[in-house]
This record gives sequence, structure tokens and C-alpha cells, in this order.
Amino acid sequence: ARLRNGEVIIEKLTPATGAELPGALVHDWRGTAFVPGAKGADFERVMREFEAYPRLYSPQVLRARVLLQQGDHYRATMRVRQKHILTVVMDTTYDIAFGRLDALHGYSASRSTKIAEIDAAGTAKERALSASEEHGFLWRLNTYWSYEERDGGLYIQIESVSLTRSIPTGLGWVIGPFVESVPK
Repeated sequence: ARLRNGEVIIEKLTPATGAELPGALVHDWRGTAFVPGAKGADFERVMREFEAYPRLYSPQVLRARVLLQQGDHYRATMRVRQKHILTVVMDTTYDIAFGRLDALHGYSASRSTKIAEIDAAGTAKERALSASEEHGFLWRLNTYWSYEERDGGLYIQIESVSLTRSIPTGLGWVIGPFVESVPK
């Protein structure tokens, strides 16, 4: 009922004690929404139009394009920007698969294969930071979409799981909101 009334439900699935690994953090979020009148084909069309992402998901997605498509499998690249107290620009590459379970149910699984933090983005000095230079704001990001046509519309659910560097002591107030916002 909450979804059909227009509420988007966002849940943090990461345990309250955190999902900390040596030197890293796992962040796990799930979002669910209902789109009245929408169909699975509508969802798939929007999700597969990578070149439209900068227009649809601005200002976070700066550019996007398909590198390779083989049927329902894609390799796509995106330049993304996250801004809170800090502004971070990253070039990301994903392997993405779309599938249908039946006429009313479908899914998409997206797994990052490369994430590079960009220094001085948009300037003549722009460059990808090396692994030893980057800040670890995002090491990996996997997203899992599923949908179901029902009740005169489309239920959509996304689960987003990311891996980041652990937050250094004393910097949680600056870095914490940023690393939490990426998968959320």
C-alpha cells in the first residue's frame, strides 16, 4: 500500500555493526518503488539506453556509452560524479546482463569491472589516479534490479552492494556520508 501511494522505500541492509573487512567496508542497500501504468518493457528500454543516462541521471552521471553488446549482455562505461562535502569523479566500467523470467517478471545484474578515481576532472591536468594514489571511495559496485508487472503498474526493486576503503578515524563526518551515498 505504501508503494502504491507513491512512497519509495529505501532500506539499509548492511548490519548495524557494519560489514567491515580488513581495510574495507561493504555497503548494502535496497530500494523499492511502484510506477503506476508502467510495463516491464518500459523499464528495460530506459535501463538499456545508456547514452541517455547523463540526461536522465544528471548531475551524477556525466557521460555513458556502450562498449560492447551481445544480445542481453552489455559492457558499458560511465563517468560519474558524487558531491557532498567532497566532490569525486570516477570512470566506471560494468558488465550488465538483462533477463526475463516470464512475461511479467524481469531482472538486470550489473557488476563493476573497473573503477578509477579521476583527478582534476574536466581540466587539462585530468588523469586517472593509480591504485596507490586513489582514496578508495568506491572499489566495486554491483547492482541487482528486479521488476514485476502487477496492480496496474510496475514494482521495481534495486539492491546495491558496494566495497569502499575503511573510513579513517576522525574523518567519518566527511567521508562517511559520501561512501554511504554512492550505493544508496
